[in-house]
This record gives sequence, C-alpha cells and structure tokens, in this order.
Amino acid sequence: MRAIEADIFVSGGGIAGLVAAVGLADAGFSVILADPAPPPATAKGDDLRSTAFLEPSRLQLDAIGIWSALCDAATPLEALCVANCRGDPPRIEAERSFRAEDLEVPALGWNLPNALTRRRLADLAEANARIDLKFGVGFSSLLARQGEAIVGLTDGTRLRARLAIAADGNASPLREAAGIDVETTRYGQKALAFAVSHPLPHMATSTELYLSGGAFVLVPLPDQNGVPTSAVVWMHDGPEVLRLANLDDAALGEAATQRSCSVLGPLSPVSGRQVWPVITQRAHRYTAQRVAVIAEAAHVLPPIGAQGLNVSLADIWCLLELARDAPGELGTSRQLATFARLRQLDVLARTSMIDLYNRICRDGSPAGQLLRSAGLRLAGDWAPLRSAVMRAGLVS
Repeated sequence: MRAIEADIFVSGGGIAGLVAAVGLADAGFSVILADPAPPPATAKGDDLRSTAFLEPSRLQLDAIGIWSALCDAATPLEALCVANCRGDPPRIEAERSFRAEDLEVPALGWNLPNALTRRRLADLAEANARIDLKFGVGFSSLLARQGEAIVGLTDGTRLRARLAIAADGNASPLREAAGIDVETTRYGQKALAFAVSHPLPHMATSTELYLSGGAFVLVPLPDQNGVPTSAVVWMHDGPEVLRLANLDDAALGEAATQRSCSVLGPLSPVSGRQVWPVITQRAHRYTAQRVAVIAEAAHVLPPIGAQGLNVSLADIWCLLELARDAPGELGTSRQLATFARLRQLDVLARTSMIDLYNRICRDGSPAGQLLRSAGLRLAGDWAPLRSAVMRAGLVS
C-alpha cells in the first residue's frame, strides 16, 4: 500500500491536538490527525470538566481564527478569590481577591465546557481542506528517518510526514514509540468534577478554597434556566473522593456546601460526576527524531490555577511560531531542538511550582495552615508581589 503524504501527523484529537491541527493548517501545512475515539459529535459527552482559557491563550486562539467559534459559549472570569480554610466544619480564615482590572485586561480567563470546545474544534478542522481527520483510528507504529516519519495507523494506513506530533495524552503511544520516558509524581489524591446550581450569583468570579486534602474550586458557568451555575473540582485523598462520588445528590450537595463555606449558598448537583487521579508528570524529553511531544503527552499538572491546558496551548504556540518562521525547517533536528529548549525550562518551572503549591495546600498541619494564610495575605496585600503572582499565573 502506498503511503499517504502530509506535512504533519497529529496523534490525538483532544482539545490540544485539534488546536494544533487547525493552527498549523492555518499556517499553510497539510495535516493528518488520528484519534481512536469516535468523533466528538457522536461521543456520549460524559466529560463533565470545563477549562479556563487564560487571556493570553484567548488572544492566541483569536489570532488563528479559533476563538470566534468558541466565544459565544465562554463565561468570563473577571476575578479569582482565594481562601484558606480551617476547622471542621471549615471556615474561611484568610481570603483575598485578584481582579482582571488589576492587570488592565478584560478578564483573567474564559471558562468553556470541554465537550463543547472539542466538538466545535472538530467542526473547524473538518471544514479545513488542509486537514484530514481520522476519528476512530489510532496510532500504531513509528519509523523515524532523517527526512521523514513513517507512521502506521490501526486501520492499516501508512503515512509519511515531515513532523509527527504526540498530543495523545499522558499515556501517549506516540511518545512511547519515540522512546521517551516520563517521571510521575503521585499524591494519593483524586479530583471529583461535577456541576452545581446555587442561589447566589457567582459574579464572574472563580473561587478556590484550600483545606487539608486539597483544593475545592468553583468555576463560573452560564446560568441554567435562569439559575446561577458553577463547575466544581474537588481535590482530596483518593478514598475520600470515591466516598463523595458515591453519595446521592442531596448528600453530595450538603457536603459541597459545607466544604465551600457556603460562599454561594446551598449547592445542588445538576450533573453526573467524574473522577480522575491527581498527578504531576513530565516527559524526560520533548522531542525525538521527527517527533514533537506536546500537551499532556509532555506534561500533566494538578488542576490548580488553570495551568494545565494553558501550558499545553503555550507548547502549540511555540511550535507554530517556529514552523511559520522557517517552514522549510519543519521537523528538522535544529527546529525541534529550539522547541525543546524554549518549552522544557518553562514547563519545569511551572510543574515544580504547582507541585510545591499542591503539597502546601493539602497540608493539614498547624504549620501548613499558618503558611497558607500568611502566604495568601502577603501575595494579596503587597502590591509588587501581587502583580508578579498574577502575571506569572497567566501563561504566555
């Protein structure tokens, strides 16, 4: 069978893989994307998570024509309220708010449901003549040569590409085929995601409340039938999260209301629940011959500070800029070495920061409680540190 040819092969049809495909096609490259999952339009839609696209990411998506397809469904995040809690039942001990106007930006970020985002990105990709989408077809083999990557797919297709991009998750088969190992840190935590309604308006404010075990996060969603609604991400030790996930709606709502210190009033679950492990994972290398590793194939972060997907989008933007600047160098060792140099230091700094932050924020000892409250007051009240922390949190 004669191999299909394209400039770029993307393994993975999640949000990151689809953004990469659309961005690189916009730059003039031909792209083949494969993902073993069904097309988003026919999937069950059981991904209950939402993602905050921080303002720099929104600007980048706007520059490649993606944001216009998402903006009508985006909820602005105009402020972030961070609180340290203590006691049982918990009460807020220290609280500070960080507002978009402090940085003179319209919003700190824009929250979007993952399933809707992926569906609209797939529609954009499907409509692009430079992109060949192969949903229901996975990556199976890689033969990397000096001038090309020969990729085998699960349906028997063989293709030749100048660059193969691994955007296929933390267990990336393309990364493994390229011989790249990972290091993984496990915390014994899981995250529980579900949506809730509440009587008090969220005022476009994302709220993070810290207590022993991890963060409880409320992220604004559009009102449902005129009722304020938010997405919840609740981090805790694994057995406790599994216990919470098996409660009935009334009991889960009561537990969530108590854990949230009733900042939005009584919380009522309005969706199913989703549980996943909280880990930090980082690939030892971000490139191999004719291969670039991006997004969760390269790094996985705990769901804190909206860093995960936004760091992934920074990977894509870096790769896109390099490809645009030197299209003839696409996939060469020199271009990939530049990509690795630019991304690995930034990701190392961010994974180290989030790892430390998560350890501090789940510490239930008196010293940990004191450190959280003191650090929050310092970051909120000392203007130079406040500005530095806010700007560092916006991935660019």
